[in-house]
Amino acid sequence: MRRATKLSAAAAGLAVLAVTGTAVAVGNRHGSDNDWPYAGHGVGAASYTLAAVGDIACEPDDPENSATPTSLKCGSPTLGGMSAEFATAKQATDMHPDVVALLGDEQYQVGKLTDFEQSFDQAWGGLKMLERPAPGNHEYYAYAKKGDNEAAQNGTGYFDYFNGHDQSGAPTTQGQAGDDTAANQGWYSYDLGNWHIVSLNAECDSDEFKHDCSTTDNGLLAQETQWLAHDLTTNQRPCTIAYWHQPTFSATTAATATVPASAPGAGGVEGAAADAWWKLLYQHRATLILNGHEHAYARLRPMNPAGQYDPAHGIPEFIIGSGGEALDTLAGTQGNYANPNVVTAQASAFGVMNFTLKPHGYSWDYKPVLAGPGFDASALQYSDSGSGSCN
Repeated sequence: MRRATKLSAAAAGLAVLAVTGTAVAVGNRHGSDNDWPYAGHGVGAASYTLAAVGDIACEPDDPENSATPTSLKCGSPTLGGMSAEFATAKQATDMHPDVVALLGDEQYQVGKLTDFEQSFDQAWGGLKMLERPAPGNHEYYAYAKKGDNEAAQNGTGYFDYFNGHDQSGAPTTQGQAGDDTAANQGWYSYDLGNWHIVSLNAECDSDEFKHDCSTTDNGLLAQETQWLAHDLTTNQRPCTIAYWHQPTFSATTAATATVPASAPGAGGVEGAAADAWWKLLYQHRATLILNGHEHAYARLRPMNPAGQYDPAHGIPEFIIGSGGEALDTLAGTQGNYANPNVVTAQASAFGVMNFTLKPHGYSWDYKPVLAGPGFDASALQYSDSGSGSCN
């Protein structure tokens, strides 16, 4: 692991799983007296718990953010705020996960290192050694909306937080968030029992990607796509999960201004670019795709890369952007969603997904933990659970 600070003594004896491009530490319960979270499953375990969520931490109201409007910072009545991110962190902790998949936009508004330290880390820092993040637009892009004007960080704070840095502040180039180099901006894969799990970086409209969202030229996103093709080809495990931030298919009004919710690319240029990833994942019979970006929870039917229902070989998409920062508006109503592939959705409360990964299948259990601004406790009556098999 790259970041050696703040590690519990219980981290001693960690077993290291093989990872493409980095090392992932997961504990070994066999022969260990250590309790969770650092005493994980050993080889041959029957099942693993994967907690998954994105869009988590409000921007801290500190002197460094004095120019940010108060409506965009922790304490704003329109945001989930600290209470929401602490609630979702506790929910994830109570799952006793083996791994926590973070689906981007971990820290608002532009993901400075000090923002991560003053907000995200306050709530989610206790799970840090189990977190396997993907970046979102708020970690890469500038933010110039609603009276705010903050410069793009291009992943600097994100990598500094998850991968660490030296005493002079120079970032470490390899760690649990993947590589931070000119040739690799944090895409990586890791294995958990029979499951192969891939974390991707979709933030192609950034300086680091030279604002090039083509998957077929010689740019960075094309190189990432080539890496994904090779990673999937060499994978030997029967079950595969891939996750990145912007969804290819949408469930909310926020992402459907120019493209129908059921069409590839409703999430913007990043979602359109990720259409190439869908095609690769579909070709290799991936089991699940997870996204954030839309501040809601939604489960979509198994789909082919064109967004058509495909019960035989399609991939279900889960949007889990309910980590605590804010909530969006669903496109349509229950039973009449704008995207007919949306099976169920909610955008009135914050919550974390609990996946149980079994040798040849999985189950999911989503329950919100805190009602959003303007909603009462009835929002917590929502739940979604079920099971599926690996393709």
